[in-house]
Parts: sequence; C-alpha cells; structure tokens
Amino acid sequence: MSQQPTAIRVSFEFFPPADAAMEATLWSSVERLAPLAPHFVSVTYGADGSTRERTHNIVTRIRDETTLTGAPHLTCIGATRGEILDIARAYWDQGIRQLVALRGDPPRGHGGYRPHPDGFAYAADLVAGLKRLAPFDVSVAAYPEVHPEARSADADLANLKRKIDAGATRAITQFFYDTEVFVRFRDRCVAAGIGAPIVPGILPITRFPQVLRFAQSCGAGIPQWLHERFSGLDEDPETRRLIAASVAIEQVQALARHGVQEFHFYTLNRAELTYAICHALGLRPQRPAAAVAAVVATP
Repeated sequence: MSQQPTAIRVSFEFFPPADAAMEATLWSSVERLAPLAPHFVSVTYGADGSTRERTHNIVTRIRDETTLTGAPHLTCIGATRGEILDIARAYWDQGIRQLVALRGDPPRGHGGYRPHPDGFAYAADLVAGLKRLAPFDVSVAAYPEVHPEARSADADLANLKRKIDAGATRAITQFFYDTEVFVRFRDRCVAAGIGAPIVPGILPITRFPQVLRFAQSCGAGIPQWLHERFSGLDEDPETRRLIAASVAIEQVQALARHGVQEFHFYTLNRAELTYAICHALGLRPQRPAAAVAAVVATP
C-alpha cells in the first residue's frame, strides 16, 4: 500500500442545498470525501445572510454525525455587530472552533457594498471582533488576481495584511487557473510581511460556462488554453469530466512542485473530481466511508 504524504493537507467547501435532491447530493459527497481526513470543511453563507439557518444546521450535523471539523462562513452583510457575535458565541458554545470570516457580497440588484451602520464594516473588523470574543481559528479570503472592487493590487494586498494582522490564521485564495499568478501573489504576500499560510483555492471545472460566470463576477482570469481545452465539449459530458480532471490534476501537481502543501477545494457539493484530484496528490482514505454513512442514511 502506498504511503500518504503527511505534508499534504486539504480542506473542502460545501454550500447549503436548496432542495431535497441537492441535500442528498451534499451528504453523499460528504460521505465520499470524509475518509480523506480533511483539515476542515467550510460551509458557505448566502450573500444576504439568507442561508444563515441552513448553514448552521449543516455545520451542526457535521459536528454531531461525522468526525469532520466544520467551519461556518460568517459575513458582515445584513447584521449588527451584536447579532454576528451572538452567532459566533453560539458556535463556540457548541464546540465549533473554526470560522471563515468574509466581508460578503450584497444581494444582486442592491448596488455596491455598503457597510451595515451598526455592523462590522469590513472583514478585518470582523476578524478582530471574533478574536476578541474567543480564540477561534479564522480563515479569510485572498485574491491573487485582485478583488474586483479593490482600488489597486497594492490596496488589495494591504487589506489582506490587515485581516492577517487582526488575527486570521490563514488566507484561502479565490480560484485561479494560472499557476504563475498564484506563485507571484504568494511572493508579494511574503514581501509585504504576511506570514500566514496562503492556501490556493481549487475549483474543479464541472461546467465550463458556469466557471466563466464565476470568473466574471470575482475577477478571476480564464486562460485561452483553457477555452481551447473545453471547446466543443458542451454536449460531451464524459470527455468533459476527463478533461476537467486532467486540468485540475496538472494544476495541483504544478503547485506542489512550487512547495504548496495545503489546498482548499471548492467542491460545489460534488465529490468525484475533488476525490480524484486528492488521489493524484497522494491522499488515501484514512478510515472507511462507513464511519460517516449514517449522515446519508439520516434524513
């Protein structure tokens, strides 16, 4: 049996499902990926806080019915400081020690971001508030290709440093497909005095048009070679899956050659591609899937 390289560490992101079928897919994916023993699994939050209760329910169920460590997202959107800290305090009381702290995006059609008058203005303020409340392990976001609302790349980097200086443990990047973009960004972080780990966010491509929409909204670049790789496959899902796995495996292996040892996967609640990529990284199941099968069996 091959040995799992102990240096490699992964985490997975899930989102609250909107209906029963999507919920079944989510828990099936949790069951499939859990044996890889991720460092944590994060659960996203709706742009306007609309999934707050569902996020809480998923994280609680992960805590109660699996051996995984859940990390709920918290944002500055649509809540006062007191309300956000009450949520965080409840998580701490329930034994949840990891959080992902984000500014958050306003709901569509509401214009640009405006801080809540009684809320945390930005993610750095949120991180500081959470760390004053309890010694949470806090992850924050980073943008190798610059946040679309940032005044400049330097201003964006300075904002990241404020979040780390406020007490964040690590920064997880927005997805990207050009390895050199990440490497240059990591070097700039080091030069700026950011000592926390910069964890690459990996988005396996299940549907290329969907990725193009994601990229447009968050400022991520899609290289021309990637357009060419997926060209003509709209009606060929089998070949598309093979190409998607190949692209992602090439990406993580290239990053590993640059010394990256930790990866965060945006799973979109699907396990197949993420599991294959982790396998290519050398990860192997650490416990049988039956250990978390109760999650799927329990409605």
